[in-house]
Amino acid sequence: MIQVVSRAFDVLRCFEGHEARLGNLEISNRCGLPRSTVSRLTHTLTRMGQLVYLPRDQKYRIGPSAVAMSASMMKGAQLRSMIRQRLQEVAEQLPGTVGFVVPDRFHLVYLQFARSATALGLHEGTGSRISMASTAAGAAYTAALAPEVGDAFVADMEREAPEAAKILKPRIEANRQMLRERGYVVACGLWSPHINGLAVPIWSPQYQTFVVITIGLLSAMYDEQRLHEEVAPLMLQLGRSLGSLMEGAEGDAFNNRISRKPVAMAVHNNNKPIHSEGVNELEAGTRRARPARSLRAGDGRR
Repeated sequence: MIQVVSRAFDVLRCFEGHEARLGNLEISNRCGLPRSTVSRLTHTLTRMGQLVYLPRDQKYRIGPSAVAMSASMMKGAQLRSMIRQRLQEVAEQLPGTVGFVVPDRFHLVYLQFARSATALGLHEGTGSRISMASTAAGAAYTAALAPEVGDAFVADMEREAPEAAKILKPRIEANRQMLRERGYVVACGLWSPHINGLAVPIWSPQYQTFVVITIGLLSAMYDEQRLHEEVAPLMLQLGRSLGSLMEGAEGDAFNNRISRKPVAMAVHNNNKPIHSEGVNELEAGTRRARPARSLRAGDGRR
């Protein structure tokens, strides 16, 4: 059952735009599933309203139920606007794209972004998906996870996305050390030889995992030393600001919060217990993970 649900989401992820129209063969090629499996999944998703079949084109597009689900997830516009405003404040001081991303299996998705008029080199936007293995954001997210959870994540990646795992695995211990010592992670020339990135993980009470703020800058303008000296202080300050904002939010920034019976769990950065119910092993391990160091001290040290 879990595998079926996972595959159904893999199919839905193939439809990157609301107007995207795909046939079973195209979906199969995009998500790497057998065409017979895709055919069964698209039939079921169509019956559920998640997809709509277009007889003339013999293709599918996103259905009304998926659109309604997306609309419900985009509530909390005021908080999202405040997050974007803070991203923009940093973007006006640096010629790059500042993003607020959340994990999605072996990728991360931009929920908010900001850039100045003079931004160069990197032009991601809301909804863009980036690699977990070859970006500063992915390095920061995986480094922030509890070691046992991060190692299990990499093991899954080795089975399902081996090429990506070859990039991430050799760097994860160095990323963890940098995060412990500095409160952020840098990745220079990994995603592109022309782009250097810096990212800060932040504990999200809404998602009960880490979200990440990240920035990409032209390597010709910002080498690693300049990232540490000029970019890191601004991003750590942004991390503290967004962390406080999310901690203080009464409602979920991006979803409707599901009511849960509180059960005492591990503590995080404010030394107060956090609560949840029905937490699986991955969630529990993620909760045990270190909170964003940017929320502890200006230099990121414990």
